[in-house]
Amino acid sequence: MSRRWRRRIRLVGAVLVVLAAVWIVVSGGDPREMKIPGSPGDRPSTSAPRDASTPDSGLATIPESQLPPEGRETLGLIHDGGPFPYDRDGITFGNREDNLPQQPSGYYSEYTVPTPGLDHRGARRIVCGQAMDCFYTQDHYASFAQIEEGQ
Repeated sequence: MSRRWRRRIRLVGAVLVVLAAVWIVVSGGDPREMKIPGSPGDRPSTSAPRDASTPDSGLATIPESQLPPEGRETLGLIHDGGPFPYDRDGITFGNREDNLPQQPSGYYSEYTVPTPGLDHRGARRIVCGQAMDCFYTQDHYASFAQIEEGQ
């Protein structure tokens, strides 16, 4: 093996060591305890409904009864699986603003809450996670309140 190839191999090895060290530091420690996002151990359980009376998001809450009538209707459609009046209802909500609890990509879906008198979708939405943790926004994602269902 030529001297040139040995140098290249050493350089690649050094780069791999540095990348591994950065990965360990950024992920918070022991590589044996790191979870890969989207792996089965990183997904929330959807087998049992969450107790909506004890929200855990840290956000303000809104009782279901305090939603506008269109919001309560939309929440019912979500639980029934549709049909939804807008073709964009049910699309993935990316949570790019990080206003909702951090979850794996694809966890949240958004639904339109119609606003009477408007001929477009308006600003009101309900965003629900896979564990049916639902949130209401009346200002197009600028702020959210966790919906206390059954309240």
